[in-house]
Amino acid sequence: MRIALYEPDIAGNVGTIIRLAACLGVAVDLIEPMGFAWSDRALARAGMDYSEATDVVRHADWDAFRAATPGRIVLATTAGAAPLPQVTFEADDILLFGSESAGAPQLVHAAANLRVRIPMRPGFRSLNVAVSAGIVLAEALRQTDGWPQ
Repeated sequence: MRIALYEPDIAGNVGTIIRLAACLGVAVDLIEPMGFAWSDRALARAGMDYSEATDVVRHADWDAFRAATPGRIVLATTAGAAPLPQVTFEADDILLFGSESAGAPQLVHAAANLRVRIPMRPGFRSLNVAVSAGIVLAEALRQTDGWPQ
């Protein structure tokens, strides 16, 4: 299982997701361009030294990501067709999250094999991307018996 971030904007969120991935044993794909420099202090502060403990792959753009990363893409989106509790995950899924400011563009939606949304109370737009990644990853690992031992 992998977490992929499409053109992330906020270094602290990426650092938090790298830390999550390291602790739970999943890889992270970063699809550039990003809204910050890789050396950003917020990234280092949130990720601490966890980036060394997980497989982090940076891709120059969407096409490079697709060429290097075969597998089923599960896009987390507020416009998703399937509520998270109704989704069945596979152990080699790529859990994809859009940028904080713009989400995922139509070409990413079109490439997704499955679109999923986290159910929320009416009137709320979205969750923080790092929180969303934690929720979706936890459910995917639960379903696939992927939790670390």
